[in-house]
Amino acid sequence: MTGAGRSRWSRRFIILSAAFLVVWRFGALVGISRRVEVTIALFGFVFHVVFGMAYLLVPSYFGTILATDRVPAAHLAVSVSGTVLLTAGSLLDIPASVESTVESAGVLLWCAGIVAFLAALLWSIRDPLLGGETGTSSHRSDHEWVDRYANRFIPVSFAYLAAGSYELLARVSPLPGLTDGYMPRVTHLLAAGFVVLLVFTLGVRLAPRFLGVPAPKVPTGIVLLTGAVGPALIAFGLTSRSVLVAGALAEAVAFVGFTAVYLVIYLRSDRRRVGSGSILVGTVSGVFGVAIGVTVAVGPLFGLQPFSLGMVQTHLQLNLFGFLGLVIVGFAVQFYPPTAGRFRGANERTARIVIGTLAVGLGTVAVGRVLSQSSFVTLGNGLALVGAVGYGYLLTRLLVEIGSRRAN
Repeated sequence: MTGAGRSRWSRRFIILSAAFLVVWRFGALVGISRRVEVTIALFGFVFHVVFGMAYLLVPSYFGTILATDRVPAAHLAVSVSGTVLLTAGSLLDIPASVESTVESAGVLLWCAGIVAFLAALLWSIRDPLLGGETGTSSHRSDHEWVDRYANRFIPVSFAYLAAGSYELLARVSPLPGLTDGYMPRVTHLLAAGFVVLLVFTLGVRLAPRFLGVPAPKVPTGIVLLTGAVGPALIAFGLTSRSVLVAGALAEAVAFVGFTAVYLVIYLRSDRRRVGSGSILVGTVSGVFGVAIGVTVAVGPLFGLQPFSLGMVQTHLQLNLFGFLGLVIVGFAVQFYPPTAGRFRGANERTARIVIGTLAVGLGTVAVGRVLSQSSFVTLGNGLALVGAVGYGYLLTRLLVEIGSRRAN
C-alpha cells in the first residue's frame, strides 16, 4: 500500500471520529442515556481515531508498511454503519424485537470490521513481530529500548480487542461467551484493554519524538506491564472482590506511571506545543478517574458506602472524556498541527482556545456531577460542545486541505 493511500484512509477515520465527538457532546448536552453516550463516545469518537492512527503507525513501528489498500476502506464502511446501528438501537423508540435486530446487525458489522482490522495489521507485521524490528532510525538509538519493549504490547492490545469484540458478539448470538456477558466487562476489555493500552504503547513512542526527550526506561516498563494486566483482572474480576482490587490497583499504577513518564518528558522538553498541554491535562484527568475506580473497588473492604450515581458518572467522564478525549485530541493536534493549514483560524491560538474550552467543559461537568448541580453539568456540556465543534473544524479543514494538496 502506498504512503498516500495509508494517509488518505487514516484521515477519513480521523475526520469521522471528530464528527462523532460533536454528536457525543451534543447528545450529552440535550440529555441522552449513559448507554447511548458510551456507544457514541467509545465506538464512534475513540475507536475511529484509534483505527485511523493504528493503520498509519503500527506497521511503521515494526519497520514495514500496511500490506493492503482495500481493508481500511471496507473497515471504515462497516465500522461507521455498525456504530450508527448500535446507537440507533439504543436511542430510537422502537419495539424491543426491532431494537434487538438493529443491535445484532450493528454488532455483526462492527465485528466484521474488527476481523478485517486485526487481520490486516497482524499480517503486515507478522515477520518483524518475531524479529524484533522497531523501525527506529539510527539517529534515535536512545529510543530503541523503549520502542522494542513497547512493540511487545501491541499484540496484547489486539488480543483485548478480539476478546471484547467476541464477547460483544456472544451477547447477540448463540456463541458461548468467555464470561457472563455483563456489559461493563465488555467495555473494560475494549476501552481499558485495547484503547488505553494502545494509547500507552503508542504514547511512549510518540511523546518522546514530539517533545525531543527519551522516555525513562523503568517507569515505562512498569506502565506497560501493569496496563496490560489490569484490564483483564477488572473485566474478569467484577464478581470477585480480591481480583477486582488487584486489577484496580494495577490500572492505578499504570495511569499514575504514564502521567509521571509524560510529565518527565514534558518538563525536560523545550519543544512544548498546545497539543502537549492537552495530553498532560488528559493524563491528570485519568489519574483522578482511576482514583474513583480504586475507591469503588477498595471502599467496601473498609466499610465505605457505595458511591453515588454522580460519582460513577464522574469516573466515566474523567476517563472517557478526560483521559481518552483530551489525550487523543492532544496527539491529533500534534500529529496534524493547525499551523500547517491555510484557512481562517489555522493557528496555535485557536487550537489553544479549543483545547482550553474542552478542558474547562470537562472540569465543570465533573464538579457538577460530584455536587449534583445540574446547572454546572449543563454549562460544562455546552462548553464541551463548543470545543468539540472547534476541534472538528480545525482538524477537518486541515485534513481535507492536506488531501487536496496531495491529490494535486
